Amino acid sequence: MKKLLLAASMAAMMAVPAQAADYVIDTQGAHAFVQFKISHLGYSWLYGRFNTFSGDFSYDADKLEASKIQLTIDTNSVDSNHAERDKHLRSGDFLNVSKHPKATFVSTKIIPKAGDTFDLHGNLTLNGVTKEVVIAAEKLGEGTDPWGGYRAGFAGTTTLTLKDFAINTDLGPASATVQLDLTVEGIRK
Repeated sequence: MKKLLLAASMAAMMAVPAQAADYVIDTQGAHAFVQFKISHLGYSWLYGRFNTFSGDFSYDADKLEASKIQLTIDTNSVDSNHAERDKHLRSGDFLNVSKHPKATFVSTKIIPKAGDTFDLHGNLTLNGVTKEVVIAAEKLGEGTDPWGGYRAGFAGTTTLTLKDFAINTDLGPASATVQLDLTVEGIRK
C-alpha cells in the first residue's frame, strides 16, 4: 500500500508543471514570429517580418517579475513580400544590415498588470543604437504539448520611433513610427 501511495504521489508531482523554468523559443517549428507594420505615406499599411531569429526565456508564473527574455534577430532576414523593397530596407537608409546584421532585445524588468498582462521592459539594439523599450505583453497559455514536452506562449507589441534608432529616412509623419509585434512559444528545456 505504501508503494502505491508513494507512486501516486510521485505521479501527481510530475503532472504539476514546475513554476520556474527555462524555455527555448520554438523557431524550428515556426511557432514564433517577429512582425512589423508601418504606414506607407499615410495611404496604406506595409507589413513585414523577420524570418530568422532565436532566443530563450525564463518564466516563473508565481513570480512573474523574476522572468526574463533575450532575443537575437538576423536583420538581413527582413521580408516584406517584395524583393526590391526588402533590398531597400536592408540598405543604409533603414536597417543598414552590412554594418548591423543583428538586432537584440534583452529584458531588464517585468511589471505585472491585470490578469495575464504585463509590461516587459528591456534594451533593444537596432541599427547600432540601444534604447529602452516597453512591450505591452500577455501570456497566451502554457501546458503539455502532444509530444510530451511543455510549452508557454506570449505575445507583445510596442511602437518604435525610427529616428530613435538612427533610421532617418523621412517618409512623412505618418511613417515616423513602426509597430513591432512579437509572438513567442517556448519549449521548456
